[in-house]
Amino acid sequence: MSHGLLSAVGLRRLRVMTHKELLQLFRDAALMIFFLYSFTGDIYLAASGVSMQLKHAAIATLDGDRSFASRELAGRFQPPYFRPVGEAGSPSEAVRLLDDGEVMAVLDIPSRFNERLLRGEQVSVQLQVDTSNSVLGFLTSSYGAQIVGRYGLEVAALREGLGGAGPRVEADVRVWFEQLMVTPLSPFQILFPKVVAMTLVILAGSAIALFGVLGPLFQLPMRGSVPAFFLVTTLYVFTTAGLGLLAATVARNLAQVGMLTVVILMPMLLLSGAWTPIEAMPPWMRGLAWISPLHYFLDAAYGILLKGAGLALLWDSVLAMSALGVLVFAVVMRRFARQTG
Repeated sequence: MSHGLLSAVGLRRLRVMTHKELLQLFRDAALMIFFLYSFTGDIYLAASGVSMQLKHAAIATLDGDRSFASRELAGRFQPPYFRPVGEAGSPSEAVRLLDDGEVMAVLDIPSRFNERLLRGEQVSVQLQVDTSNSVLGFLTSSYGAQIVGRYGLEVAALREGLGGAGPRVEADVRVWFEQLMVTPLSPFQILFPKVVAMTLVILAGSAIALFGVLGPLFQLPMRGSVPAFFLVTTLYVFTTAGLGLLAATVARNLAQVGMLTVVILMPMLLLSGAWTPIEAMPPWMRGLAWISPLHYFLDAAYGILLKGAGLALLWDSVLAMSALGVLVFAVVMRRFARQTG
């Protein structure tokens, strides 16, 4: 029996791996909540014009150190994102402020904060957040983590410049998943099911968005072929999933994956024409827009749903998006094969 990609064994491996990826996705409760919100609540808020940006969130400080370093850190929580309202006198007072809705967050700085920083030790601060509004609570914690993280990097850089050692961070890694590298699976059989599983989930989310939000709540006219729209969506997800896998093969850790994702997604969004029409861009940017898969997806999706255009009229966008997807996935497969070979 042939053990090639299209053999019975190869197809069974793809099916089993796809099933595994779907199980992992649906077992992640936080991811599923984010998924449902992205295709329902987020779309509703965007379409209805409701702003959910973090602006002037009230924050109190529980300073247990009262040192230059603690005051410096607390002083970084400033407008437009935060609005300092003073100090909480005690932990119970901090809890009361949060419970009464007087503040969105409390920055809890421990004692000996400055001393431990000077020694190069790892120090933790606590940001207590009122998550009654889950979106604003998430934004508050995210912005707060960025501020604290940036402060930690600056302190470490200053110590290294003075000849000292920066705060030490140790990673304790525990493996809770199957080790795929030691299985008789090819790189394609490992990576492609991840793309298939994510594509199925996003297609389900798109169906919820179309028939559960945009259609009944905003009367979105669906003049074109719905199957054609889902075909175009499948091609777009395949392409962007390839970009995500490419970032994973280039990066060495999760933090680098996050940074590369921003580097990839932001230009793709800016060059898509969603914010600024392609015609209004400088000539050199118009040239770069043609390598953005989101540009082709918007052109095809708007054409199908709002104008009733068929694939015969949109073949150039579909072909370009397909070519980008195949090219990116081929590069990913080559890099992954080298890394695992």
